[in-house]
Amino acid sequence: MIDLHTHSLFSDGALIPSELIRRLEAMGYVAAAITDHVDSSNLDHVVPRIVRVAEELNHAQSVKVIPGVELTHVPPVFIPSLVRRAREMGARLVVIHGETIVEPVAPGTNRAGIEAGADVLAHPGLIRPEEVELAVSKGVFLEISARKGHSLTNGHVAKLATEAGARMVLNSDSHAPGDFMTEAFGRKVTQGAGLPPDSLQHLLSNSRLLLGGIGFPL
Repeated sequence: MIDLHTHSLFSDGALIPSELIRRLEAMGYVAAAITDHVDSSNLDHVVPRIVRVAEELNHAQSVKVIPGVELTHVPPVFIPSLVRRAREMGARLVVIHGETIVEPVAPGTNRAGIEAGADVLAHPGLIRPEEVELAVSKGVFLEISARKGHSLTNGHVAKLATEAGARMVLNSDSHAPGDFMTEAFGRKVTQGAGLPPDSLQHLLSNSRLLLGGIGFPL
């Protein structure tokens, strides 16, 4: 399994990065991104520490660890500059906290994240068809979420992405050990989104494609 959206206690997760990765290693994962919530207030605190621990763990454990961030509730006008700053600081994977229907995310966040060239638009809620088409042209991956609440619009996202040819990835958005996905649960999430029974492997292939593109080939 691969998960490109996890949280440690550097934001609102329950585990330090080392335990997070060790638990995923014990579950047979091959790669995971640590993507803690950031805005301009904590970007320079979180990113260097995640970069450092990812480098250490990649020399000691079998799970490939990708240092990343999730830009969260950032006003859309600031998203492009924060995407650039995150990459300059060493974040290899930039996730945008999309317009989930269970939080008051600012309208325009989905479009701003896509236009800024983020890697993944997480739980994009009731994303518009024109935004999905923009994601295709920008090479931004759309998330099918296994997280409670955020997953309510998976069917909408999957339908529009399939119609437009947008690439999707499956992520847990995990904050605690109980959130980690098994392969069996991942298969249920993809089917629950209305995707064909064999879609899990296709979405995992997309995750591998994304990782190869940012310098983490599997």
